[in-house]
Amino acid sequence: MTVQSDGWAGMGWDWTDVGDIRRRLDEGADPERWSGGRPLHRAAVFGSREVVAELAGRVADVDALEDGVTALWEAVVARKPDNARALAAAGADPWRLSLGGWSPGRLSLAGPTPGLFPVPEGVSLTDTEQAAAQEAHRLTTALGAFDYDGTGMACVAGIDAAEAVRRLQATPVDGEDIDELLEDPYAYDMDESLQIIGVTSVPGGCVVTQPWGYAPSMRGVLARLSAGTLCYGLYANPKSGNQGAIARHGTIEGSDLHPGGGPHENDSPGEVLASYLYQHSAVAYACAFAGLRPTDRRAVAGPPDLWVELPRRDYWSH
Repeated sequence: MTVQSDGWAGMGWDWTDVGDIRRRLDEGADPERWSGGRPLHRAAVFGSREVVAELAGRVADVDALEDGVTALWEAVVARKPDNARALAAAGADPWRLSLGGWSPGRLSLAGPTPGLFPVPEGVSLTDTEQAAAQEAHRLTTALGAFDYDGTGMACVAGIDAAEAVRRLQATPVDGEDIDELLEDPYAYDMDESLQIIGVTSVPGGCVVTQPWGYAPSMRGVLARLSAGTLCYGLYANPKSGNQGAIARHGTIEGSDLHPGGGPHENDSPGEVLASYLYQHSAVAYACAFAGLRPTDRRAVAGPPDLWVELPRRDYWSH
């Protein structure tokens, strides 16, 4: 049995070599199909402007959909302005409605290149959307880039560190004990180290954190912290990526979420905007979801205001 090739064998993440792409196309590579997807969509995110322009000139419809979005949408969400301009020059429509009722053009107004396309009269961000974009820039800048892999945290709206400790019925940890733990938390038995968490007050609420484990995102912890308020839990799982959870008024409303990822089909307009603004910034997303406004990364990266020990109980069935 002969397996038909689409001409893209060996292509991986790098779609920047226009010479190679042009050669493949001239030799019969299918401009409409690559590994179950569309080459133009792949190049919009991982390619160069030249490759995008080459592929855009060879497809039947530059606004063809893959997973419900156009290549131009992908370029805007991926923050590839040169690729987005190349697609627009090839005829892609920046104002075609997509996920959550957003067009790629209007979504770009909230990002780092608001002048990406000529804006039609009457198209703009609302005051609420503009404020969200400004806060996202402030928050991501304040937190900066840092390694939080393996960290668990809970962002709690409207209560301070002292109230979080009270709700969890936690007790202070001796300074010498915590110093020893911080030297190498992974050398300790997990049943012991998971009981220790940090708590820090920030504008808008507080952050409960654990640099070495998932304890702050356990269901029982989130349920207790969210009584009468809202809480977003995050565990930066080193094996499977960021895992998010939402708790409100003591009830888990959402779990197995993926903060820091891009917009998804069926997202609300607000969810699309938040996913775009905080893409690859899971910690900032969690803070923003709960309305927290930290001025630096200390609440997550440490040292916290308080180190406390959780009481022994079943935090999964809560």
